[in-house]
Amino acid sequence: MIKRFSSSPLPFRGSKRYYVRRFREVLAQTQDIDTVVDLFGGSGLLSRVAKDTLPNCRVIYNDFDHYDTRLANAANTNALLRSIAPLLVNIPDNKKVPTETKIKILELCAEEEKRHAVDYITLSGSLLFSGNWAQSYEELSKQTMYNRMVKTDYNVANYLSGLEVTHCDYRELFNAHKANKKALFLLDPPYLQTEHSAYKADTYWQLKDYLDVLTLLDDTKYVLFTSGKSQIIELCDWINQSFGGKLLKDAQKYVQNSRINDFAAYKDIMIAKL
Repeated sequence: MIKRFSSSPLPFRGSKRYYVRRFREVLAQTQDIDTVVDLFGGSGLLSRVAKDTLPNCRVIYNDFDHYDTRLANAANTNALLRSIAPLLVNIPDNKKVPTETKIKILELCAEEEKRHAVDYITLSGSLLFSGNWAQSYEELSKQTMYNRMVKTDYNVANYLSGLEVTHCDYRELFNAHKANKKALFLLDPPYLQTEHSAYKADTYWQLKDYLDVLTLLDDTKYVLFTSGKSQIIELCDWINQSFGGKLLKDAQKYVQNSRINDFAAYKDIMIAKL
């Protein structure tokens, strides 16, 4: 039996795991849809859920972050974590890793880099305080480590099964499918006014970038994700009132409380027009 994923199989900042149930409910309302285009694919979880819920639809996962590379490297990542685990066996869960142990862990990572790419984001889930991330050896070496070791291997089998994976600018992908009136567009761009440390500096999003995304909503079927901190809904209301716009008009809105870690939370918002 093929596993149905309710979360991304490898750690990913911004994963929509808390929205899976509601997202499935929204997808169940769709009619006359033959293609789902996930413009900001992230971990691919929305694409995976869309394909499982609408198996007869073509689902295109725009993997701009190259999450598929991390998935392909999962066996090596599991092996590295298994080699690290014995070093932490006498350290209580969620407790600080002593300096001498940290040095040994970094030595294992350095040795692994000689053979394979190291998935430091996945390692972060086992070695850094909740909500902290490292994307390189240098970043990991600068952070305080904690014993948050996962107890089982990461299982990524069949996660991309049935999905069409692309790696391109979202505008290029949108333009390729905008003429299809049976297409449903998923839009989950980086959030404004929300922690962006897991994103590369050259992809940092500003208000003008988000406004560019909003221009795609006219005369399309879409599911858009944003946060309460971005105040995008308020901005759209102001544009509509001031300039007679129709942004987000007649769309359904769903609000969910989400957490980055024990100290930071925000409101996740899903907006759907089918």
